[in-house]
Amino acid sequence: MSIPKKKIRIGDLLVEHKVISEAQLQSALAEQKKSGLKLGRTLIALGYLSEDQLLEFLSRQLQIPFIDLKHYKYKPDTVRLIPETLARRYRVIVLDAAQEAVLVGMADPTDIFAYDELVRILKRPLREAVVREADLLRTIDQVYRRTDEITSLAEELSEELSETDFDLATLAQSSDVTEAPVVKLLQSIFEDAVQVGASDIHIEPDESVLRIRQRIDGVLHEQVMKEKRIATALVSRLKLMSGLDISEKRLPQDGRFNIRVKDHNIDVRVATMPIQYGESVVMRLLDQSGGILDLDQVGMPADILQRFRRNIHRPHGMVLVTGPTGSGKTTTLYAALSEINSAEKKIITVEDPVEYRLPRVNQVQVHAKIGLGFASVLRTALRQDPDIILVGEMRDQETAEIGLRASITGHLVLSTLHTNDAVSTAIRLIDMGIPGYMVATALQAIIAQRLVRRICDGCTTVYTPTPQEMVWLRNLLGSQADSLQFRHGTGCPHCNNTGYHRRVGVFELLELDQAMADALRQNDATAFGRAVAASPTFRSLALNALDYAVAGITTLEEVLRIAGEDELLAPGTSGAHG
Repeated sequence: MSIPKKKIRIGDLLVEHKVISEAQLQSALAEQKKSGLKLGRTLIALGYLSEDQLLEFLSRQLQIPFIDLKHYKYKPDTVRLIPETLARRYRVIVLDAAQEAVLVGMADPTDIFAYDELVRILKRPLREAVVREADLLRTIDQVYRRTDEITSLAEELSEELSETDFDLATLAQSSDVTEAPVVKLLQSIFEDAVQVGASDIHIEPDESVLRIRQRIDGVLHEQVMKEKRIATALVSRLKLMSGLDISEKRLPQDGRFNIRVKDHNIDVRVATMPIQYGESVVMRLLDQSGGILDLDQVGMPADILQRFRRNIHRPHGMVLVTGPTGSGKTTTLYAALSEINSAEKKIITVEDPVEYRLPRVNQVQVHAKIGLGFASVLRTALRQDPDIILVGEMRDQETAEIGLRASITGHLVLSTLHTNDAVSTAIRLIDMGIPGYMVATALQAIIAQRLVRRICDGCTTVYTPTPQEMVWLRNLLGSQADSLQFRHGTGCPHCNNTGYHRRVGVFELLELDQAMADALRQNDATAFGRAVAASPTFRSLALNALDYAVAGITTLEEVLRIAGEDELLAPGTSGAHG
């Protein structure tokens, strides 16, 4: 059996080897008493050393290896040799289970309590390794998924729901909600979604099965369950939580509720829709725990960020953020609003729905059923002496016209529009019936954005473009394309064998100049396109995404996904776009 460990005073060792000073140690010990964190985490939080410095020091002093979990090929069954609660509590993970000893990764290999507990549970000698805590927690989230638990609870609920004898209302409103199988099932579904960072949950009854799908990094992942009968109970419970009418099954309904999952405060937007085999439910998950991002955290390249900042600090004019659903428009707008939010400025927002709460900002929820639409709220907002107005979406001509008039008369107006790119946005406003002279006068800047998937760090490798991809690259860049190198992910346990992990924003910023404004006044879309191509500051989404691919951040596949046919049809524009 393993030799009992002795307690190591990590602080004294760090001072002895001159990694930190005695004064820094005393400061960290004082801070540790207030925060309750371990000394290592406190030293890192205070900036006295980095996590990698600490781990490399521990590796040398304890003569144990440092393992980078991003590149380690672990086996999920091996990791599960210890319970999830223990893994999270002690920040440990089982990496290999050879007959002679078990290799365990530890964020703090000096923790003798964790060591003793592992020996007790595994009943085998231990070999220790030191790992980064963030990578360890990410791996735990990937491995200890709730899929088996969800299937088990679905079966339990199906048994409880007899086809001929059950009271749905009683089940849905059970006083002992913590024990109701339907509540346990929903809890597991939400916990699993939060663990893997899902943005949406889809519940879809089919002819003979129930499909639960999660959108992770923009792509749906499906779990199929044969217990189709539980769909009705799930939908009814969700309707009750959202304040919807559980008896109305013929019409779509929208609602929302808040739920706390694993220390995350999640705002859930619910939309139901009658389909052939029951009701489909889609839930958008908005994590309120992290707060609103700063503009610096949104991910814009430095040059675009600087120019975007200049536009949102102007006293008047309209700035539009465009892109499809789920491209991060709201995140960008709220980050901008957060930056310009001050005591000297009156800010009013008109939204459907209000997604994030901001201090000092007057946020209005649109309610079409009682006549509280975008246009009517916007008219009222202009009588409230605002400096800045945010309109959730330019949905119709009336709303767009009021917003543009407001920007001409001394207000800064921020809004979104569902268009594919910045160039087509200005033309779309004219197509909506807005006079060209008004668009030319009011519109200052348009930022278009997409989210592309990042290559997984754990399985990234060199990628050779296909002949079709090379045709596209040469069409866009000419002979320069032949010297470029690319990467992709082969798939590993860290990324659920997708080759991707998380996403990064791609942006294009169009600032209107005199030539573009003149073309809009003439309602000349062709001249507007030429003026954009001639602009020295405009660079397309495709080219900006290609920069990420060349840097090894994303793949050519992702670049082609957002590039669209226009880039293929316009080889001559590559020089104009830089």
